[in-house]
Amino acid sequence: MCTDNEAGLPARLPWVPFAAMMHPHTEMRLINEEMGFGVFATRPIPAGTVVYVKDALDIEFAPGDPMIHHPAYAHTVEKYTYIEPDGMRVLSWDHAKYVNHCCEPSTLTTGYGFEIALRDLKPGEELTDDYAIFNSAMPMACMCGAPGCRGMVRSEDFDGMVESWDLRIRSAIASYGEVPQLLESLIPLGTMRRLRKYLRTGEGFRSVATQKLPARRRAIAMISANGNGHHKLTA
Repeated sequence: MCTDNEAGLPARLPWVPFAAMMHPHTEMRLINEEMGFGVFATRPIPAGTVVYVKDALDIEFAPGDPMIHHPAYAHTVEKYTYIEPDGMRVLSWDHAKYVNHCCEPSTLTTGYGFEIALRDLKPGEELTDDYAIFNSAMPMACMCGAPGCRGMVRSEDFDGMVESWDLRIRSAIASYGEVPQLLESLIPLGTMRRLRKYLRTGEGFRSVATQKLPARRRAIAMISANGNGHHKLTA
């Protein structure tokens, strides 16, 4: 969580009329035994809507945190965390951790740190993201079934996908001010200033490339994954 003071208080105090940092018009549902759970819209969610914001209740693990390797917790940490550019693993406290991968996702994580709907979502539609953004330490077989399915999700996908991700995000984020933003109070003030400047002037767009884990930290993450014996990293 971004902070504006040495006490470590959130840069923007979390106030929302519901207890979830995944969009309130979503819910977790069981897809099937093979796929497990997913996150689905319960009401229409327009393109440009922020659907997830990291908040102060999310749990963070530093690269050397013993919890990553603890026998009782290693599987959960490896399966349900994503890795930020600073190397911190994040475990969402709500159902955000059940958002599945799709090679043609309905939402995407942005360079501003929040996740946004790329298109209008109808009730019953699944919210998906592209796991290649999440700094996966190991390759993961893909079962999304999308026409453009890559078959495998690899860290190497990141560089080749950035341009198309940014184009889709730019298109969606243009509608930011035209749709209800129920999670806006959770977005750090500094991030909001950068976003508003871009929306006002068209300058200073924050590319999703800023979410990439530097090579040195990626190597540490891969060593961690190998040490745990797991080969899947999900958000």
